[in-house]
Amino acid sequence: MTLSCLSRDRARAAFLTYGILGYVFLYVPVILLALFSFNNSRIANLPWTGFTFKWYADLFQDYLVIDAFKNSLLVAALSSTLATIIGTSAAFPLVRSSFRFKETLRVIFILPIMLPSLLIGVALLVFLSSLIGMELSLVTVIIGHVVLTTPFVILVVTARLLNFDKSLEWAGADLGANPMQTFRHITLPLIMPGVLAGALFAFTLSLDEFVVTLFTIGNQTTLPMYIFSQVKFRRDAEGECAGHTVAVRLDSAAIFCLYSCCRGRETKRSTNE
Repeated sequence: MTLSCLSRDRARAAFLTYGILGYVFLYVPVILLALFSFNNSRIANLPWTGFTFKWYADLFQDYLVIDAFKNSLLVAALSSTLATIIGTSAAFPLVRSSFRFKETLRVIFILPIMLPSLLIGVALLVFLSSLIGMELSLVTVIIGHVVLTTPFVILVVTARLLNFDKSLEWAGADLGANPMQTFRHITLPLIMPGVLAGALFAFTLSLDEFVVTLFTIGNQTTLPMYIFSQVKFRRDAEGECAGHTVAVRLDSAAIFCLYSCCRGRETKRSTNE
C-alpha cells in the first residue's frame, strides 16, 4: 500500500514537473521578448544596457505601424464577426439535423484546421486571383481569415449545443413562444458563452495570422506583416519587440475577457439555481 502511494506521488510529481517545464518553454520566450522591448539597446539581446520607453514612443509615432495595427484590427473584427455568424449557423444543422452525408459535411467544415496554412494560402491565391479575378486587398485577406477561423467557431459552438437541454425549448414552446422567440430568449442566451468563445478564438487567430495573409494581401500591410519586414531587414529591433508585445497584450486581453464572461455566466447560473 505504501509503495503504491509512493509510486502514485512520484507519477503525480513527474506529470506536474513536465507540465511546468512545458509552460516555461512556451512563455519564457514571450516574457523575454516583452522585457527586451524596454532595453535601451537597438539589438534585442544581452547585455542589458538600460531601461527605456523610447521604443514605444517611436512605435506609436510611426504611421506605418499605426496603419498596420488598424488594418489588423479591422481584419480581425470583420473576419471574426463573419466566422461567428457562419460557424454558429452551421453548428445547428450539424448537431440537430439528420440528413445524408452529414458526417462528410462535418469533415469538410473542419478540414481547414487539418490543412497547413501554406496550402490554404496558395489555394486562396489561385482561386481568388486567377479563377475569380479579384484584386488582392484587405477584402481577400478577410475571406482567407474567415475560411481559416470558421472551423474553430463550429467546434466550440457544436460542443455547447451537444450539452444543451432541449427540454427548455420545449417548455418555452408549451408557454406559447414561437421558434424565433424561443431562440432569442432561451437558446441564444444559453449558448452565448460558446459563441463568444468561438468569436474570441477567431479574433485572436486572425490578429496573429501571417501565412494566409502573406498570400492574400495586396498593397496594404498588417501588424504581423510589418513585424516580419522588420525582422527580415533588421531595422529597429526594439520596434519589433514592442509590436510583438502589443499583439501579445491584445491576445491576453481577449483571453481574459473570455474567462471573465464565462465565469460571470457560471456564477449567475449558480446563483439562480
